[in-house]
Amino acid sequence: MNTNILSNRLLHKIALSGLVLAGAAFWLMPHGVAEQQTSSTSRPALTVRTATLQADKWSRSLSANGSILPWQEAIISAQVQGLRIAEVKVSIGDHVQQGDVLVTLDNFARLGGDTSERTAQGRIVAPDSGVISAANANVGSMAQPGVELFRLIRKGRLEWRADLTAEELMLIRRGMSAEIVVGEGRVIRGTVRAISPSVDAQTRYGYALVSLPDSSGIIAGAFARGTFDVSGGKKSLQSLPQSAVLQRGSKSYVLVVGADSRVQERMVTVGQRNGDRIEIKQGLKAGEAVVESGGAFLTEGDLVQVVKG
Repeated sequence: MNTNILSNRLLHKIALSGLVLAGAAFWLMPHGVAEQQTSSTSRPALTVRTATLQADKWSRSLSANGSILPWQEAIISAQVQGLRIAEVKVSIGDHVQQGDVLVTLDNFARLGGDTSERTAQGRIVAPDSGVISAANANVGSMAQPGVELFRLIRKGRLEWRADLTAEELMLIRRGMSAEIVVGEGRVIRGTVRAISPSVDAQTRYGYALVSLPDSSGIIAGAFARGTFDVSGGKKSLQSLPQSAVLQRGSKSYVLVVGADSRVQERMVTVGQRNGDRIEIKQGLKAGEAVVESGGAFLTEGDLVQVVKG
């Protein structure tokens, strides 16, 4: 009897010890795995800097290409026929003043027998001051009414003809300022003097004519680039670094960093660009932090480590 009681008690202790060990193992193993999983999921995916909306004032500009052309060209020809050109006094590139003699004309009148008398009959003068841009007069040739002898750039003035689409033309106004770059970086400031009321049916382009106050040293026909200030002054706006704005198809978005240091995608409406910054019209509030760069390596819900400075 005593032997049986001792045996039962021993077996009961062994059973209890086994349960305790099994329970300990059961508790320890899941706890270790959970701790490992928590450690791995809480590791930041990327170290980033953040940016917030910045208040700016920009001028809105419109860029265009075009050519330098004469403001006006006068075509000079003889008014009477039967007179021979005796002397040509000017050539291409010469600057003339109104009334300057360009050509003298002679007439050969037969006075009997084989005797001829050369009689000065007239002259052709400059109708305005300017620069001779074309010269077709030759000594000894017969001047004919309506036949071009010279072409004169009136006042020596040139202008920029900017090629623009219909949508762009609707942004342009007379008197609007423009900056034109010619040659090796020379910048000339001008103003819009005329705007075409229609566009070409084939090219779909019209033009704006910009007066150039200083056209010295510029060649007519030269290619030039320019920009129009279409804002009428500086416009107040909010902007971010361009690196903070990501693109997906035609949509723009940013990665907002929450209080838990996790990122969330936020669609935004963008506007004009200026240097390395871009206007944010809608979608983001002042003070909200977004990932400044490296957002392409992050996805929705990723944990990030934010560095200052």
